[in-house]
Amino acid sequence: MTVTVDRGTRAVGKQPHTGPRRPRTRTRTRDSYTLFLLPGILAFLAIIVVPFLMNTGVSLTEWQGVGSPRWSGLANYRELLDDAEFWASFRHSLFMVVAMAALPTVLGLVLAAALFDFVGKHFGPRWAAVLRACFYLPQVLPIAVAGIVWSWILAPDDGSLNALLKAVGLGSWQQDWLGDPDLALYSVMGVMVWVQIGFPLVVFMAGLQRVDPQLYEAAELDGAGWWRRFWHITLPQIRPETYVVLTWCTIAALKVFGAVYVLTKGGPGGATDVPSYFSFSTFFEKTQVGYGAAISTVLTVIILALSLIGLKLQTRAEDAEEGIRA
Repeated sequence: MTVTVDRGTRAVGKQPHTGPRRPRTRTRTRDSYTLFLLPGILAFLAIIVVPFLMNTGVSLTEWQGVGSPRWSGLANYRELLDDAEFWASFRHSLFMVVAMAALPTVLGLVLAAALFDFVGKHFGPRWAAVLRACFYLPQVLPIAVAGIVWSWILAPDDGSLNALLKAVGLGSWQQDWLGDPDLALYSVMGVMVWVQIGFPLVVFMAGLQRVDPQLYEAAELDGAGWWRRFWHITLPQIRPETYVVLTWCTIAALKVFGAVYVLTKGGPGGATDVPSYFSFSTFFEKTQVGYGAAISTVLTVIILALSLIGLKLQTRAEDAEEGIRA
Protein backbone atom coordinates (compact mmCIF):
# COMPACT_ATOMS: atom_id res chain seq x y z
CA MET A 1 0.00 0.00 0.00
CA THR A 2 1.36 3.41 -1.00
CA VAL A 3 0.85 6.57 1.10
CA THR A 4 0.99 9.86 -0.74
CA VAL A 5 1.81 13.03 1.23
CA ASP A 6 0.87 16.38 -0.22
CA ARG A 7 3.95 18.49 0.32
CA GLY A 8 2.04 21.73 -0.14
CA THR A 9 -0.46 20.78 2.51
CA ARG A 10 2.32 19.69 4.82
CA ALA A 11 4.20 22.92 4.30
CA VAL A 12 1.13 24.98 5.04
CA GLY A 13 -0.09 22.78 7.87
CA LYS A 14 0.91 22.94 11.50
CA GLN A 15 4.38 21.62 12.18
CA PRO A 16 4.54 18.89 14.80
CA HIS A 17 6.01 19.84 18.17
CA THR A 18 9.37 18.05 18.36
CA GLY A 19 10.53 19.21 21.80
CA PRO A 20 9.64 21.10 24.96
CA ARG A 21 8.69 24.72 24.50
CA ARG A 22 11.15 27.29 25.58
CA PRO A 23 10.00 29.32 28.57
CA ARG A 24 9.30 32.94 27.89
CA THR A 25 12.22 35.12 28.66
CA ARG A 26 11.99 37.64 31.47
CA THR A 27 13.02 40.46 29.19
CA ARG A 28 9.53 40.90 27.78
CA THR A 29 8.03 40.87 31.29
CA ARG A 30 10.48 43.46 32.53
CA ASP A 31 9.77 45.62 29.51
CA SER A 32 6.05 45.48 30.25
CA TYR A 33 6.66 46.43 33.88
CA THR A 34 8.82 49.33 32.78
CA LEU A 35 6.09 50.49 30.43
CA PHE A 36 3.56 50.59 33.26
CA LEU A 37 6.01 52.33 35.61
CA LEU A 38 7.01 54.95 33.06
CA PRO A 39 4.12 57.42 33.74
CA GLY A 40 4.81 57.32 37.47
CA ILE A 41 8.55 57.78 36.93
CA LEU A 42 7.96 60.76 34.65
CA ALA A 43 5.51 62.30 37.12
CA PHE A 44 7.99 61.76 39.97
CA LEU A 45 10.72 63.48 38.00
CA ALA A 46 8.51 66.39 36.92
CA ILE A 47 6.79 67.00 40.25
CA ILE A 48 9.46 66.13 42.83
CA VAL A 49 13.00 65.72 41.49
CA VAL A 50 13.15 68.67 39.08
CA PRO A 51 11.52 71.20 41.48
CA PHE A 52 13.78 70.03 44.30
CA LEU A 53 16.88 70.52 42.17
CA MET A 54 15.63 73.95 41.08
CA ASN A 55 14.92 74.89 44.71
CA THR A 56 18.40 73.72 45.69
CA GLY A 57 19.88 75.88 42.95
CA VAL A 58 17.90 78.91 44.16
CA SER A 59 19.12 78.30 47.72
CA LEU A 60 22.65 78.94 46.50
CA THR A 61 21.76 82.44 45.38
CA GLU A 62 20.73 85.76 46.86
CA TRP A 63 17.49 86.75 45.21
CA GLN A 64 14.48 88.94 45.99
CA GLY A 65 12.17 87.20 43.54
CA VAL A 66 12.62 89.75 40.75
CA GLY A 67 15.59 90.49 38.56
CA SER A 68 18.55 88.20 38.21
CA PRO A 69 19.67 86.04 41.15
CA ARG A 70 23.20 86.61 42.44
CA TRP A 71 25.33 83.57 43.21
CA SER A 72 26.16 83.33 46.91
CA GLY A 73 27.26 79.72 47.31
CA LEU A 74 26.69 78.30 50.79
CA ALA A 75 26.13 81.70 52.41
CA ASN A 76 22.44 81.02 53.07
CA TYR A 77 23.27 77.74 54.79
CA ARG A 78 25.95 79.36 56.93
CA GLU A 79 23.47 82.03 57.93
CA LEU A 80 20.94 79.33 58.71
CA LEU A 81 23.25 77.75 61.28
CA ASP A 82 23.31 80.99 63.28
CA ASP A 83 19.63 81.87 62.84
CA ALA A 84 17.88 81.69 66.21
CA GLU A 85 14.44 81.90 64.57
CA PHE A 86 15.11 78.80 62.48
CA TRP A 87 16.26 76.75 65.48
CA ALA A 88 13.24 77.96 67.47
CA SER A 89 10.95 76.85 64.66
CA PHE A 90 12.73 73.51 64.57
CA ARG A 91 12.20 73.06 68.31
CA HIS A 92 8.52 73.76 67.76
CA SER A 93 8.44 71.06 65.10
CA LEU A 94 9.72 68.59 67.73
CA PHE A 95 6.65 69.46 69.79
CA MET A 96 4.59 68.76 66.69
CA VAL A 97 6.24 65.35 66.39
CA VAL A 98 5.02 64.60 69.90
CA ALA A 99 1.51 65.84 69.05
CA MET A 100 1.24 64.21 65.62
CA ALA A 101 3.36 61.06 65.96
CA ALA A 102 4.04 59.96 69.54
CA LEU A 103 0.68 60.71 71.19
CA PRO A 104 -1.52 59.59 68.25
CA THR A 105 0.46 56.35 67.99
CA VAL A 106 -0.05 55.49 71.65
CA LEU A 107 -3.67 56.64 71.77
CA GLY A 108 -4.46 55.05 68.42
CA LEU A 109 -3.04 51.72 69.59
CA VAL A 110 -5.06 51.80 72.82
CA LEU A 111 -8.27 52.77 71.00
CA ALA A 112 -7.70 50.13 68.32
CA ALA A 113 -7.22 47.45 70.94
CA ALA A 114 -10.36 48.63 72.77
CA LEU A 115 -12.45 48.61 69.61
CA PHE A 116 -11.08 45.26 68.47
CA ASP A 117 -11.07 43.37 71.78
CA PHE A 118 -14.03 44.93 73.60
CA VAL A 119 -16.44 46.73 71.28
CA GLY A 120 -16.09 44.29 68.40
CA LYS A 121 -16.58 41.21 70.60
CA HIS A 122 -19.34 42.52 72.88
CA PHE A 123 -21.31 44.84 70.57
CA GLY A 124 -20.45 43.47 67.14
CA PRO A 125 -18.08 44.54 64.37
CA ARG A 126 -20.61 47.06 63.02
CA TRP A 127 -20.34 49.28 66.09
CA ALA A 128 -16.56 49.00 65.97
CA ALA A 129 -16.61 50.11 62.33
CA VAL A 130 -18.89 53.07 63.14
CA LEU A 131 -16.63 54.27 65.97
CA ARG A 132 -13.57 53.77 63.78
CA ALA A 133 -15.14 55.98 61.10
CA CYS A 134 -15.91 58.64 63.70
CA PHE A 135 -12.31 58.72 64.87
CA TYR A 136 -11.08 58.84 61.27
CA LEU A 137 -13.40 61.70 60.28
CA PRO A 138 -10.86 64.49 61.11
CA GLN A 139 -8.46 62.94 58.59
CA VAL A 140 -11.08 63.37 55.87
CA LEU A 141 -11.87 67.01 56.68
CA PRO A 142 -9.75 69.63 54.87
CA ILE A 143 -7.27 71.08 57.32
CA ALA A 144 -8.42 74.60 56.46
CA VAL A 145 -12.00 73.77 57.45
CA ALA A 146 -10.90 72.04 60.65
CA GLY A 147 -8.60 74.96 61.51
CA ILE A 148 -11.35 77.53 61.06
CA VAL A 149 -13.75 75.52 63.22
CA TRP A 150 -11.14 75.17 65.97
CA SER A 151 -10.33 78.88 65.79
CA TRP A 152 -14.00 79.51 66.59
CA ILE A 153 -13.91 77.00 69.43
CA LEU A 154 -10.73 78.50 70.93
CA ALA A 155 -11.70 82.17 70.43
CA PRO A 156 -11.02 84.21 73.60
CA ASP A 157 -14.32 86.14 73.77
CA ASP A 158 -17.13 84.03 72.37
CA GLY A 159 -15.38 80.70 71.84
CA SER A 160 -17.16 77.49 72.70
CA LEU A 161 -14.42 76.26 75.03
CA ASN A 162 -14.41 79.37 77.20
CA ALA A 163 -18.21 79.42 77.20
CA LEU A 164 -18.28 75.79 78.36
CA LEU A 165 -15.77 76.50 81.13
CA LYS A 166 -17.87 79.42 82.32
CA ALA A 167 -21.08 77.37 82.20
CA VAL A 168 -19.64 74.63 84.46
CA GLY A 169 -18.27 77.10 86.97
CA LEU A 170 -14.65 77.12 85.77
CA GLY A 171 -14.59 80.67 84.50
CA SER A 172 -11.17 81.25 86.05
CA TRP A 173 -9.77 78.75 83.53
CA GLN A 174 -10.77 80.87 80.55
CA GLN A 175 -7.77 81.72 78.40
CA ASP A 176 -6.76 83.30 75.13
CA TRP A 177 -5.82 79.86 73.84
CA LEU A 178 -4.30 80.96 70.52
CA GLY A 179 -3.19 84.46 71.54
CA ASP A 180 -1.14 83.66 74.62
CA PRO A 181 2.50 82.85 73.73
CA ASP A 182 2.64 80.37 76.61
CA LEU A 183 -0.46 78.46 75.49
CA ALA A 184 -0.62 78.84 71.71
CA LEU A 185 1.76 76.01 70.86
CA TYR A 186 0.02 73.56 73.22
CA SER A 187 -3.36 74.56 71.80
CA VAL A 188 -2.18 73.82 68.27
CA MET A 189 -0.74 70.53 69.50
CA GLY A 190 -4.12 69.57 70.97
CA VAL A 191 -5.83 70.30 67.67
CA MET A 192 -3.29 68.20 65.78
CA VAL A 193 -3.75 65.24 68.14
CA TRP A 194 -7.46 65.37 67.31
CA VAL A 195 -6.69 65.57 63.58
CA GLN A 196 -4.07 62.83 63.50
CA ILE A 197 -5.43 60.14 65.81
CA GLY A 198 -7.64 58.48 63.16
CA PHE A 199 -4.78 57.33 60.94
CA PRO A 200 -2.96 55.18 63.55
CA LEU A 201 -6.30 53.80 64.71
CA VAL A 202 -7.21 52.52 61.23
CA VAL A 203 -3.74 51.08 60.56
CA PHE A 204 -3.57 49.31 63.92
CA MET A 205 -7.05 47.84 63.57
CA ALA A 206 -6.02 46.43 60.20
CA GLY A 207 -2.89 44.98 61.82
CA LEU A 208 -4.84 43.41 64.66
CA GLN A 209 -7.00 41.51 62.19
CA ARG A 210 -4.03 39.60 60.84
CA VAL A 211 -2.83 38.36 64.24
CA ASP A 212 -3.48 34.62 64.60
CA PRO A 213 -6.32 34.14 67.13
CA GLN A 214 -4.80 30.83 68.20
CA LEU A 215 -1.97 32.75 69.84
CA TYR A 216 -4.44 34.56 72.08
CA GLU A 217 -6.29 31.33 72.85
CA ALA A 218 -3.09 29.54 73.83
CA ALA A 219 -1.98 32.44 76.01
CA GLU A 220 -5.39 32.62 77.66
CA LEU A 221 -5.30 28.91 78.43
CA ASP A 222 -1.91 29.46 80.06
CA GLY A 223 -3.51 32.05 82.35
CA ALA A 224 -2.17 35.21 80.66
CA GLY A 225 -4.28 38.31 81.27
CA TRP A 226 -5.21 40.95 78.72
CA TRP A 227 -2.17 43.10 79.40
CA ARG A 228 0.30 40.21 79.06
CA ARG A 229 -1.38 39.08 75.84
CA PHE A 230 -1.24 42.64 74.53
CA TRP A 231 2.40 43.14 75.50
CA HIS A 232 3.81 39.78 74.43
CA ILE A 233 1.61 38.96 71.41
CA THR A 234 -0.08 42.04 69.99
CA LEU A 235 2.81 44.48 70.04
CA PRO A 236 5.39 42.14 68.46
CA GLN A 237 2.91 41.03 65.79
CA ILE A 238 2.03 44.57 64.66
CA ARG A 239 5.57 45.93 64.73
CA PRO A 240 5.61 46.65 60.95
CA GLU A 241 2.41 48.71 61.30
CA THR A 242 3.99 50.60 64.19
CA TYR A 243 6.95 51.62 62.05
CA VAL A 244 4.61 52.68 59.24
CA VAL A 245 2.57 54.86 61.59
CA LEU A 246 5.59 56.45 63.26
CA THR A 247 7.31 57.17 59.96
CA TRP A 248 4.23 58.57 58.25
CA CYS A 249 3.14 60.69 61.21
CA THR A 250 6.65 62.04 61.86
CA ILE A 251 6.92 63.18 58.25
CA ALA A 252 3.49 64.82 58.52
CA ALA A 253 4.59 66.59 61.72
CA LEU A 254 7.80 67.93 60.21
CA LYS A 255 6.04 69.37 57.17
CA VAL A 256 2.90 70.60 58.94
CA PHE A 257 1.80 73.92 57.49
CA GLY A 258 -1.95 74.27 57.00
CA ALA A 259 -2.95 74.12 60.67
CA VAL A 260 -0.33 76.67 61.71
CA TYR A 261 -1.27 78.97 58.85
CA VAL A 262 -5.00 78.87 59.63
CA LEU A 263 -4.83 78.95 63.43
CA THR A 264 -1.95 81.26 64.35
CA LYS A 265 0.15 82.17 61.28
CA GLY A 266 3.21 81.31 63.35
CA GLY A 267 2.29 83.69 66.17
CA PRO A 268 1.96 85.13 68.61
CA GLY A 269 5.53 86.39 68.41
CA GLY A 270 6.75 83.25 66.64
CA ALA A 271 5.51 80.97 69.44
CA THR A 272 4.03 78.48 66.95
CA ASP A 273 6.42 78.98 64.04
CA VAL A 274 7.57 75.76 62.37
CA PRO A 275 10.18 75.28 59.59
CA SER A 276 7.61 74.94 56.80
CA TYR A 277 5.81 78.14 57.76
CA PHE A 278 9.12 79.89 58.47
CA SER A 279 10.25 79.01 54.94
CA PHE A 280 6.94 80.23 53.50
CA SER A 281 7.05 83.57 55.32
CA THR A 282 10.73 84.10 54.46
CA PHE A 283 10.11 83.21 50.82
CA PHE A 284 6.92 85.16 50.14
CA GLU A 285 6.47 87.76 52.88
CA LYS A 286 10.08 88.82 53.42
CA THR A 287 10.96 88.11 49.74
CA GLN A 288 14.22 86.46 50.77
CA VAL A 289 13.80 83.79 48.14
CA GLY A 290 17.24 82.22 48.36
CA TYR A 291 17.13 81.99 52.14
CA GLY A 292 13.62 80.54 52.14
CA ALA A 293 14.73 77.96 49.56
CA ALA A 294 17.64 76.99 51.82
CA ILE A 295 15.25 76.38 54.73
CA SER A 296 12.98 74.17 52.62
CA THR A 297 15.98 72.26 51.22
CA VAL A 298 17.27 71.44 54.70
CA LEU A 299 13.79 70.37 55.78
CA THR A 300 13.44 68.13 52.72
CA VAL A 301 16.76 66.42 53.38
CA ILE A 302 15.79 65.77 57.02
CA ILE A 303 12.43 64.29 55.98
CA LEU A 304 14.09 62.13 53.33
CA ALA A 305 16.62 60.78 55.84
CA LEU A 306 13.90 59.94 58.36
CA SER A 307 11.86 58.26 55.62
CA LEU A 308 14.76 56.02 54.66
CA ILE A 309 15.36 55.10 58.31
CA GLY A 310 11.68 54.29 58.79
CA LEU A 311 11.58 52.13 55.67
CA LYS A 312 14.70 50.30 56.79
CA LEU A 313 13.21 49.55 60.21
CA GLN A 314 9.94 48.44 58.64
CA THR A 315 11.71 46.10 56.22
CA ARG A 316 13.77 44.63 59.04
CA ALA A 317 10.63 44.02 61.13
CA GLU A 318 8.86 42.34 58.21
CA ASP A 319 11.89 40.13 57.51
CA ALA A 320 12.06 39.13 61.16
CA GLU A 321 8.36 38.26 61.14
CA GLU A 322 8.74 36.17 58.00
CA GLY A 323 11.67 34.36 59.63
CA ILE A 324 9.57 33.54 62.68
CA ARG A 325 6.75 32.20 60.51
CA ALA A 326 9.17 30.09 58.48
